[in-house]
Amino acid sequence: MYTIGQVAKFLGISRDTLKFYEEKELVKPKQNSGNGYREYNRFDIYDITTVNFYREMDIEIKKIQELRKGKSIEGIQSLFEEKMQEVLKEIEYKKLLVKKLQTVQEDCEKVKKFLGTYTIQEMKPIEVKGEIEHHTAYDKYEIIKDNLDNLKQAVTLSSLRRVIQFNEEGVQEDKFIIVKKVEDLDKEIAGEILSHPKCLYTVIEDGRWSTGGKNTDHKVEASIKKAAKENGYELLGLVYINQLLTTYEDGLERAFLEIYVPIK
Repeated sequence: MYTIGQVAKFLGISRDTLKFYEEKELVKPKQNSGNGYREYNRFDIYDITTVNFYREMDIEIKKIQELRKGKSIEGIQSLFEEKMQEVLKEIEYKKLLVKKLQTVQEDCEKVKKFLGTYTIQEMKPIEVKGEIEHHTAYDKYEIIKDNLDNLKQAVTLSSLRRVIQFNEEGVQEDKFIIVKKVEDLDKEIAGEILSHPKCLYTVIEDGRWSTGGKNTDHKVEASIKKAAKENGYELLGLVYINQLLTTYEDGLERAFLEIYVPIK
């Protein structure tokens, strides 16, 4: 027979853990009638090591309690298969989270490198999952609900993208589209694919901290046209705007937007 101190020491667990197992009826040591101390036999040791094993596998206490009531080998296999699938999903989520963190780091570099300057870049292929023609088109908000998973799993904030179509007379269309990055063009893709091999590219700052809440679209438009004219580029009448990052200053948002302007 072993005391609680001895069991805690050679199994490497705390007294509190042993008492917790006892409260949950996962182990049932006898009490010495003379001194009232707990006494653990070899069967109690089996119980404790078994509970530890299942806890290391991240099996819930409630399920371990169910196991004690009786579980066939097939039942145990099923339990671990269920747990394995859960872990695999967590791994996929962690991989996605790492990718998101890497992308945010890259976006920070974009802001530092391209803020207020123009370069030529490719707008890589994206798949259109849905669109909202105008912010007042409430009936189209179902598109966002239908594609909520795409937004939640977005590697960047740019799964929601603003698209402006214009000509010499001004803005002809202003809408939001829900997009997904195309990883493999050889795979079958249901939605429309958008890509432009050559774009004027820049990063601008928006938000109440820098603009005072005023609409700066006209200033951005003027800046784009000036850059195109100075470099002899012909615009195709489209602007794609992605929200890269948002931070705050004095409680006011600073939104950094990347802009792709397709050119001939």
